[in-house]
Amino acid sequence: MKEKLKIDIVSDVVCPWCTIGYKRLEKAIVELGIEDQVEIEWQPFELNPNMPVEGQNLQEHIAEKYGSTSEQQKQSQDQMTEAGAELGFDFDFFEDMRMANTFEAHILLEYAKEFGKQTELKMRLTASFFSERKDVSKRTVLKEALLAVGLNAEEALARLDNEEIRNEVKEQEGYWQKLGVRSVPTIVFNRKNAVTGAQPVSVFKQVLTEFLENK
Repeated sequence: MKEKLKIDIVSDVVCPWCTIGYKRLEKAIVELGIEDQVEIEWQPFELNPNMPVEGQNLQEHIAEKYGSTSEQQKQSQDQMTEAGAELGFDFDFFEDMRMANTFEAHILLEYAKEFGKQTELKMRLTASFFSERKDVSKRTVLKEALLAVGLNAEEALARLDNEEIRNEVKEQEGYWQKLGVRSVPTIVFNRKNAVTGAQPVSVFKQVLTEFLENK
Protein backbone atom coordinates (compact mmCIF):
# COMPACT_ATOMS: atom_id res chain seq x y z
CA MET A 1 0.00 0.00 0.00
CA LYS A 2 1.29 3.42 -0.91
CA GLU A 3 2.20 5.74 1.91
CA LYS A 4 -0.25 8.62 2.30
CA LEU A 5 0.70 12.23 1.69
CA LYS A 6 0.87 13.82 5.13
CA ILE A 7 -0.59 17.33 5.31
CA ASP A 8 -0.10 19.38 8.48
CA ILE A 9 -2.32 22.45 8.73
CA VAL A 10 -1.02 24.97 11.25
CA SER A 11 -3.99 27.16 12.08
CA ASP A 12 -6.29 28.73 14.64
CA VAL A 13 -10.01 28.12 15.21
CA VAL A 14 -10.80 31.85 14.92
CA CYS A 15 -8.75 32.46 11.76
CA PRO A 16 -11.09 33.11 8.81
CA TRP A 17 -8.45 32.60 6.13
CA CYS A 18 -7.57 29.23 7.71
CA THR A 19 -11.14 28.09 7.12
CA ILE A 20 -11.08 29.36 3.53
CA GLY A 21 -7.66 27.80 2.95
CA TYR A 22 -8.80 24.42 4.26
CA LYS A 23 -12.04 24.46 2.27
CA ARG A 24 -10.06 25.21 -0.91
CA LEU A 25 -7.59 22.45 -0.13
CA GLU A 26 -10.49 20.07 0.54
CA LYS A 27 -12.06 21.04 -2.82
CA ALA A 28 -8.76 20.37 -4.58
CA ILE A 29 -8.49 16.94 -2.91
CA VAL A 30 -12.07 16.02 -3.85
CA GLU A 31 -11.73 17.26 -7.44
CA LEU A 32 -8.55 15.23 -7.87
CA GLY A 33 -10.27 12.20 -6.30
CA ILE A 34 -7.39 11.57 -3.90
CA GLU A 35 -9.27 11.49 -0.57
CA ASP A 36 -7.78 8.08 0.26
CA GLN A 37 -4.22 9.22 -0.54
CA VAL A 38 -3.89 12.07 1.94
CA GLU A 39 -3.85 12.34 5.71
CA ILE A 40 -4.60 15.70 7.35
CA GLU A 41 -3.44 16.69 10.81
CA TRP A 42 -4.23 20.04 12.45
CA GLN A 43 -1.45 21.75 14.40
CA PRO A 44 -2.01 24.41 17.08
CA PHE A 45 -1.37 28.10 16.55
CA GLU A 46 -2.91 30.94 18.57
CA LEU A 47 -3.39 34.20 16.72
CA ASN A 48 -3.59 35.83 20.16
CA PRO A 49 -1.89 33.74 22.85
CA ASN A 50 -2.36 36.58 25.35
CA MET A 51 -6.05 37.05 24.63
CA PRO A 52 -7.84 37.58 27.98
CA VAL A 53 -10.54 35.12 29.04
CA GLU A 54 -13.29 37.63 28.27
CA GLY A 55 -11.94 38.13 24.72
CA GLN A 56 -11.78 41.47 22.93
CA ASN A 57 -13.98 43.38 20.52
CA LEU A 58 -12.99 42.18 17.03
CA GLN A 59 -12.77 45.65 15.46
CA GLU A 60 -10.59 46.95 18.31
CA HIS A 61 -8.42 43.88 18.15
CA ILE A 62 -7.80 44.12 14.39
CA ALA A 63 -7.17 47.86 14.59
CA GLU A 64 -4.59 47.26 17.36
CA LYS A 65 -2.89 44.30 15.72
CA TYR A 66 -2.90 45.30 12.05
CA GLY A 67 -3.71 49.01 12.11
CA SER A 68 -6.77 48.46 9.89
CA THR A 69 -9.46 51.10 9.69
CA SER A 70 -13.15 50.16 10.05
CA GLU A 71 -13.55 50.61 6.30
CA GLN A 72 -10.64 48.27 5.52
CA GLN A 73 -12.00 45.71 7.97
CA LYS A 74 -15.44 45.84 6.38
CA GLN A 75 -13.91 45.36 2.93
CA SER A 76 -11.86 42.40 4.14
CA GLN A 77 -14.88 40.83 5.86
CA ASP A 78 -16.98 41.19 2.70
CA GLN A 79 -14.21 39.49 0.74
CA MET A 80 -14.03 36.62 3.25
CA THR A 81 -17.82 36.24 3.36
CA GLU A 82 -17.88 35.96 -0.43
CA ALA A 83 -15.00 33.47 -0.50
CA GLY A 84 -16.70 31.42 2.23
CA ALA A 85 -20.04 31.38 0.40
CA GLU A 86 -18.34 30.00 -2.73
CA LEU A 87 -17.09 27.12 -0.60
CA GLY A 88 -20.32 26.52 1.29
CA PHE A 89 -19.20 28.20 4.52
CA ASP A 90 -21.17 30.96 6.23
CA PHE A 91 -19.23 33.86 7.77
CA ASP A 92 -21.52 35.98 9.93
CA PHE A 93 -19.51 39.04 10.95
CA PHE A 94 -21.43 41.36 13.27
CA GLU A 95 -20.80 44.62 15.06
CA ASP A 96 -20.17 43.36 18.59
CA MET A 97 -18.20 40.30 17.51
CA ARG A 98 -15.41 39.40 19.94
CA MET A 99 -12.14 37.57 19.46
CA ALA A 100 -11.85 34.58 21.78
CA ASN A 101 -9.04 32.80 23.58
CA THR A 102 -8.59 29.48 21.73
CA PHE A 103 -6.05 27.59 23.82
CA GLU A 104 -8.54 25.11 25.27
CA ALA A 105 -10.02 24.49 21.82
CA HIS A 106 -6.55 23.38 20.69
CA ILE A 107 -6.30 20.92 23.62
CA LEU A 108 -9.58 19.37 22.50
CA LEU A 109 -8.41 19.14 18.90
CA GLU A 110 -5.47 17.06 20.12
CA TYR A 111 -7.94 14.82 21.94
CA ALA A 112 -10.13 14.49 18.81
CA LYS A 113 -7.09 13.37 16.80
CA GLU A 114 -6.94 10.14 18.81
CA PHE A 115 -10.40 9.22 17.49
CA GLY A 116 -9.95 10.36 13.88
CA LYS A 117 -12.32 13.27 14.44
CA GLN A 118 -9.92 16.20 14.39
CA THR A 119 -11.13 17.78 11.13
CA GLU A 120 -14.75 17.27 12.15
CA LEU A 121 -14.24 19.03 15.49
CA LYS A 122 -12.16 21.78 13.91
CA MET A 123 -14.93 22.59 11.44
CA ARG A 124 -17.59 22.41 14.16
CA LEU A 125 -15.70 24.90 16.35
CA THR A 126 -15.04 27.19 13.40
CA ALA A 127 -18.74 27.16 12.49
CA SER A 128 -19.66 27.82 16.15
CA PHE A 129 -17.50 30.93 16.12
CA PHE A 130 -18.03 32.34 12.63
CA SER A 131 -21.53 31.14 11.72
CA GLU A 132 -23.34 30.82 15.07
CA ARG A 133 -21.94 33.75 17.09
CA LYS A 134 -20.67 31.48 19.86
CA ASP A 135 -17.71 32.08 22.17
CA VAL A 136 -15.31 29.15 21.65
CA SER A 137 -13.44 29.92 24.86
CA LYS A 138 -16.51 28.90 26.90
CA ARG A 139 -16.53 25.30 28.09
CA THR A 140 -20.28 24.98 27.49
CA VAL A 141 -19.67 25.79 23.79
CA LEU A 142 -16.71 23.40 23.66
CA LYS A 143 -18.86 20.66 25.21
CA GLU A 144 -21.61 21.24 22.61
CA ALA A 145 -19.05 20.88 19.81
CA LEU A 146 -17.60 17.67 21.27
CA LEU A 147 -21.05 16.10 21.59
CA ALA A 148 -22.01 17.23 18.08
CA VAL A 149 -19.16 15.20 16.58
CA GLY A 150 -19.79 12.19 18.81
CA LEU A 151 -16.89 12.52 21.25
CA ASN A 152 -16.89 11.82 24.99
CA ALA A 153 -17.28 15.36 26.32
CA GLU A 154 -16.59 14.47 29.95
CA GLU A 155 -13.34 12.69 29.16
CA ALA A 156 -12.23 15.45 26.76
CA LEU A 157 -13.05 18.36 29.09
CA ALA A 158 -11.14 16.69 31.93
CA ARG A 159 -7.98 17.27 29.88
CA LEU A 160 -8.43 21.02 30.09
CA ASP A 161 -7.39 20.97 33.75
CA ASN A 162 -4.44 18.63 33.23
CA GLU A 163 -1.27 20.70 33.55
CA GLU A 164 0.88 18.16 31.71
CA ILE A 165 -1.45 18.15 28.69
CA ARG A 166 -1.65 21.96 28.69
CA ASN A 167 2.16 22.12 28.62
CA GLU A 168 2.34 19.59 25.78
CA VAL A 169 0.09 21.77 23.61
CA LYS A 170 2.19 24.85 24.48
CA GLU A 171 5.29 22.91 23.39
CA GLN A 172 3.63 21.95 20.13
CA GLU A 173 2.79 25.58 19.41
CA GLY A 174 6.41 26.43 20.15
CA TYR A 175 7.66 23.71 17.81
CA TRP A 176 5.93 25.25 14.78
CA GLN A 177 6.98 28.76 15.75
CA LYS A 178 10.61 27.62 15.98
CA LEU A 179 10.25 26.26 12.44
CA GLY A 180 9.38 29.78 11.38
CA VAL A 181 5.57 29.67 11.20
CA ARG A 182 4.48 33.25 11.75
CA SER A 183 1.22 33.43 9.84
CA VAL A 184 -1.61 31.00 9.29
CA PRO A 185 -2.77 28.97 7.58
CA THR A 186 0.59 27.34 6.94
CA ILE A 187 0.04 24.05 5.13
CA VAL A 188 2.99 21.66 5.24
CA PHE A 189 3.32 18.73 2.82
CA ASN A 190 5.23 15.66 4.07
CA ARG A 191 7.06 17.93 6.54
CA LYS A 192 9.12 19.18 3.58
CA ASN A 193 7.42 22.02 1.74
CA ALA A 194 4.97 24.60 3.01
CA VAL A 195 2.35 26.78 1.39
CA THR A 196 1.08 29.78 3.33
CA GLY A 197 -2.26 31.52 3.01
CA ALA A 198 -5.59 30.58 1.47
CA GLN A 199 -4.26 29.72 -1.97
CA PRO A 200 -6.62 29.18 -4.94
CA VAL A 201 -7.88 25.63 -5.54
CA SER A 202 -5.71 25.44 -8.69
CA VAL A 203 -2.53 26.05 -6.67
CA PHE A 204 -3.42 23.32 -4.20
CA LYS A 205 -4.17 20.94 -7.07
CA GLN A 206 -0.77 21.62 -8.58
CA VAL A 207 1.08 21.08 -5.28
CA LEU A 208 -0.86 17.91 -4.47
CA THR A 209 -0.29 16.47 -7.94
CA GLU A 210 3.46 17.17 -7.78
CA PHE A 211 3.79 15.51 -4.39
CA LEU A 212 1.77 12.45 -5.32
CA GLU A 213 3.69 11.98 -8.58
CA ASN A 214 7.05 12.20 -6.81
CA LYS A 215 6.27 9.85 -3.96
